[in-house]
Amino acid sequence: MGRKSNKQHQKGKSRGKGTDTSSLSNKVLNFLDNHFGEDFSSKQIIKKLDIRDAASKSAVDDVLQDLVESGSISKNPRNYFSSANDPQFLEGEVDYVNARFAFVVPSDKDEYKEDIMVKENDMKNALDGDIVRVMVYPKKGKTGRLEGRVLEVVKRNRDEFVGRVEISPRFAFVVPDFKKMHKDIFIHKGDLIGAEHNQKVVVKLTEWKEDDKNPTGKIIRVLGTAGNHEVEIHSIMAEFGLPFEYPKELEKEAENISEEISQAEIKKRKDFRNIPTFTIDPFDAKDFDDAISYQRLKNGNLEIGVHIADVTHYVQPNSALEKEAYDRATSVYLVDRTIPMLPERLSNGLCSLRPNEDKLTYSCVFEMDENADVLKFWIGKTVIHSDRRFTYEEAQENIDKQEGDFYSELTLLNSLAKKIRKRRFEKGAVNFETVEVKFKLDEKGTPLGLVIKERKDIHKLIEEFMLLANRTVAEFVYNKNKGKDTFVYRTHDYPDLERLSTFASFATKFGHEINLSEETRISKSLNKLMEDIEGKPEQNVLEQLAIRSMAKAIYTTSPKGHFGLAFKHYTHFTSPIRRYPDMMVHRLLTLYLDGAKSPGKEDWDEKCLHSSEREKRAADAERASIKYKQVEYMSLAEDKDYDGIISGITEWGIFVEITETKCEGMIRLQELKDDYYEFDPKNMRLIGSRNKKIITLGDKVMVRVVKTDIDRRTIDLEFAKNDR
Repeated sequence: MGRKSNKQHQKGKSRGKGTDTSSLSNKVLNFLDNHFGEDFSSKQIIKKLDIRDAASKSAVDDVLQDLVESGSISKNPRNYFSSANDPQFLEGEVDYVNARFAFVVPSDKDEYKEDIMVKENDMKNALDGDIVRVMVYPKKGKTGRLEGRVLEVVKRNRDEFVGRVEISPRFAFVVPDFKKMHKDIFIHKGDLIGAEHNQKVVVKLTEWKEDDKNPTGKIIRVLGTAGNHEVEIHSIMAEFGLPFEYPKELEKEAENISEEISQAEIKKRKDFRNIPTFTIDPFDAKDFDDAISYQRLKNGNLEIGVHIADVTHYVQPNSALEKEAYDRATSVYLVDRTIPMLPERLSNGLCSLRPNEDKLTYSCVFEMDENADVLKFWIGKTVIHSDRRFTYEEAQENIDKQEGDFYSELTLLNSLAKKIRKRRFEKGAVNFETVEVKFKLDEKGTPLGLVIKERKDIHKLIEEFMLLANRTVAEFVYNKNKGKDTFVYRTHDYPDLERLSTFASFATKFGHEINLSEETRISKSLNKLMEDIEGKPEQNVLEQLAIRSMAKAIYTTSPKGHFGLAFKHYTHFTSPIRRYPDMMVHRLLTLYLDGAKSPGKEDWDEKCLHSSEREKRAADAERASIKYKQVEYMSLAEDKDYDGIISGITEWGIFVEITETKCEGMIRLQELKDDYYEFDPKNMRLIGSRNKKIITLGDKVMVRVVKTDIDRRTIDLEFAKNDR
């Protein structure tokens, strides 16, 4: 960025008696730079700069002429003046934070470190998630941020929205549920397809002329009455573009796959059918991805097999099943249902490692000693026969009571898992034990209560052996050719120290210290924090904020490490029924075990990016469904004061997590009548302008529910009278 000429304008006090033209010149120049892309006449500049004395007014024309001659500003044929700075042009993704402005996140973060602020009038009808081309103004605006304006929408992120239809005598509007869609959508009466006032609908954008305030659309699906459980869940599915059903031809393809396992196929595999094997899953699970086998070897060592459903045996490349699995990329777990990646015939039938059935698997088998040291391992295709399907609760009870099926094997596996886990944390793994909320629903989907899920030894047992298998597969492929072979890794970068520092200062408000002096100490410090807060009111808030301060784990062909797990190399091998990247790993692993050459990375890079994006979509949809039930639950809850913790502060509101229900609501700043509060973003706090009262992250407060809005999935709160 620079001027057309570097010649400096330094005339000092010259024209106009008593007028400091140098100061006036700087004022004019700064004004035009701060209004980059706009042009002004000399009269408009005088008015905008509030120049009142006659001497300065008369000097403006000469100052403007000098600035034009120096190349600092430009003059058009109409004698209007504008900044001569050179703008930058970049592409990025729109993050529409509120109705007044958006940020454009540059696609090339290596070149452009800062997000670009764009005011609503300069958005050129771009919407949240769109890829846009932006002209960046040369100077930072009053906010201290780079600003710009959208020149064109390169790619629309979405053109379908879910919302509530409002019908008037001559026209209709759809009010979108999506919080980052700040425009209602105009609907011609002929495009309602029978939708009635206040019903939930899916609308498709059809036109948005540049001068129109609102886009035009047509309704393509009527979901039903707002507030109905099924309608609201379908609204969430439609909002995130989740599929409602499988194409009929795909269901047919799945049904045509034979259940029989041929003797020829069994001969190609290692046979584990006579070795004690079992699955351990949630009580309501139907898709059993993984099983564990156990036997004592003649040399006294232990053989532990981690057996994973061989999905790629049934889902062939270029088949309709393969294309659908790739498109979905993951199963999605909403509050009341699962949207599977694979049809039920495969997910709950052919591939599921059901008890008392022969099943085809991909296995990672470990020979271990009693100290849980891996002495050797083997990776390959197998056939198994599960002897028992455990729920987590059943397996834990057998360990606790030291009786029941496989209790001695489960006890020994638990002992090994604890040793593996201990070593993992000693090497720097971070122990994030996030609080999970599960709702009890009646037959109509109404929330009757909520349960905080408890992680016991048995959950950690399964986790450790799955982590071990995933790590072993990743290291096996990496070590084959020093990472040059194409593979799908699960990577997790070191946390951003600035964001971690903000979190650390927040944690100190609860009396917790986090050592950021050395990277090696960060994980140990975080682990101590997680231990200290377990069971305390601030646990959920601190865990969530800690996770937000971390980098996001992604799928990539780059063999980088995993900070959170403290593994040099890691992948996802153990859940191919519900994750497409695991299928990719199985395919590549088969190539290398068969001695084939490494394929090119480009196609696999694209699949990794797609899978990471689909994973985020699934997580967002899952959160939305939980938030919906939280809002509904609080709408039915007792009208009383609740203990809470301030979990977030913005310029427009205070977020509070209610300790009893783990539900988050917001106190709007405009509703605080005791004072005018100013937002201090650096310290994440509000300061009263008169009373100097400070409201900050982590404050313990008492609140009451004022309003719940299921459409927007929001809970409005107020400070209880005895608290503020």
